[in-house]
Amino acid sequence: MVKEYWGLDIGGTKTAFLRGDVQGRVLSRVEVPTQDYPHWQDLLEALVPAQGKPLAVGVSCGSPLDSERGMILSPPNLPGWDEVPITAWLKDRLGVPAYLENDANACALAEWRYGAGQGTRSMIYLTFGTGFGAGLILDGRMYRGQHGMAGEIGHVRYARTGPVGYGKAGSYEGFCSGGGIAQMAGMSAKDTVIRADAGDPAAIAVLRRSARALGSACALLIDLFNPQRIVIGSVFARAERWFRPGMERVVLKEALPSSVAGCQVVAAQLGDSVGDIAALSVAIDGLEGERSHA
Repeated sequence: MVKEYWGLDIGGTKTAFLRGDVQGRVLSRVEVPTQDYPHWQDLLEALVPAQGKPLAVGVSCGSPLDSERGMILSPPNLPGWDEVPITAWLKDRLGVPAYLENDANACALAEWRYGAGQGTRSMIYLTFGTGFGAGLILDGRMYRGQHGMAGEIGHVRYARTGPVGYGKAGSYEGFCSGGGIAQMAGMSAKDTVIRADAGDPAAIAVLRRSARALGSACALLIDLFNPQRIVIGSVFARAERWFRPGMERVVLKEALPSSVAGCQVVAAQLGDSVGDIAALSVAIDGLEGERSHA
């Protein structure tokens, strides 16, 4: 009989419940529209079976949240999810350990265990999707910081002015996210790439501007953390051809040469399945960490 881990990937648009194994394979999956449920508890009761005994449950959700206390703290894309004690609710319902991570950290765990970060001890995952954040695997362990807010590079200012991201004009998130590209181009990131592929000079200029900012962010992370690998997801993974040349030029110019020589910058491998595997990875990593400290 397969020893199962369960996962919840909670987003503003949809929420998925997964059953999986320690190899990160998804055994079954159910997805529902998040906003169809007026209260968070209604959603969880509809998705999480009362019967069954997984080894552990992992939850991946957007920030802000408190991993230590297992609390979701009013994410902007989840109205009404205020001070939600999600791990306590899952423990009460199932009688097994439950763990919570923000989506950047969860995706970092997934790519480190099963994707482009395999074989490393120090790896950084960059989301480059709706937002821009970093999940930090340092010396073989997830690094969260004092209040679970480590890796919020999207909030760091890149330029004095520019597109708004993370509530700040000119931030790295403003330049290196789908929303930021949409502000600069006046169209979605997907359409910007399509127009660039067709030779539109304005779209090409936007992507090159974003690539330079991405290179600056990578150089900063390389100098600070000296990682073996930086794994970049979503927009970068889908349109690497437009981002890599400009990104690499800035990294070579700005970062310490010895650190650059020891670091690979690669596209994420898990694609659209990363959210599912991320939630399972939170469960697996949490239980392994608990056992190692026992």
